[in-house]
Amino acid sequence: MAAAWRGAGLVVGGLGLAAAALAEPPPANPQRGASPAEQLATEVAAMVLQAASLIWGESARPPRIEVQVGRLDARLRLAPCQQIVPYLPAGSRPIGRTRIGLRCAEGSAHWNVSLPVTVMVWAPAVVAATALAVGTVLQPQHLAQAEVDLAARADPALQLTAAALGRTLARGLAPGEALRRDDLKTRQWFNAGDTVRVLGQGPGYAVSSEGQALNAGVDGQTVRVRTEGGRIISGVANGDHRVEVTL
Repeated sequence: MAAAWRGAGLVVGGLGLAAAALAEPPPANPQRGASPAEQLATEVAAMVLQAASLIWGESARPPRIEVQVGRLDARLRLAPCQQIVPYLPAGSRPIGRTRIGLRCAEGSAHWNVSLPVTVMVWAPAVVAATALAVGTVLQPQHLAQAEVDLAARADPALQLTAAALGRTLARGLAPGEALRRDDLKTRQWFNAGDTVRVLGQGPGYAVSSEGQALNAGVDGQTVRVRTEGGRIISGVANGDHRVEVTL
């Protein structure tokens, strides 16, 4: 089965439910003539689409979401069911390779099983324009934009080329492969003992001063700084010899 979910950028593919689990009531939409399995596949995909869309919110250019619905374990022997209700188990990640629950709400036996699904989230992102070796310092000619599956790895894909320029690769990339956050070496903005600029921000105001870093400033990580007055404070290293402190 392959059906397009118009207006949501959704493609639904495949469903393999045990035949005994699906009774054969009349189609909900006689014009489409969809089988019970097809109706359930569409319902499953719509539920997963809604959950996955919450991650991106109301973006100006929403991603294209593709759902591949897998098959139940062939060893299962399920009683016939007139109403199968899909649900997202608590704590499940609604993108990538995941599982959904199927609950029989109306049948001779009230069973509950899980079904594998793969949710692909396609959107423009930064990719390697050519094969790139470990240690490459990224320049504009190394990079391109292409539609990639953001959900293929839990590690976020970079969607802005500017965020990658000047960064060093921690692993090699094949041509067309998406550039992800963990593919880049962590930036160290300063060493222990360096003089740093401390930027303090509070509700409606900001202050700036200098201090001495007591440990290396790794991008996005906490660093301790001794101020000119001798006080030791903690902040986040977020730029060249710069530490941001929330007041």
